[in-house]
Amino acid sequence: MSKSKSTIGENIRKYRLQKDMSQDRLSKLADVAFHTIVKIESGETPNPTIETVRKIADALGVSIDDLMK
Repeated sequence: MSKSKSTIGENIRKYRLQKDMSQDRLSKLADVAFHTIVKIESGETPNPTIETVRKIADALGVSIDDLMK
């Protein structure tokens, strides 16, 4: 696994795909802008705010820890 890509982004994508959820659906559930999800997953935003990560974790039904590791 490449370290240049955001671990958080990779984990968000992994959990999102496990739940068969689109980026659009996740953005609505998490109340986060669609392009924010895309940027985090692509690694363009490698360090999203903790508030954003919390919203995404809640929407995915996982802990913030799950997304950080």
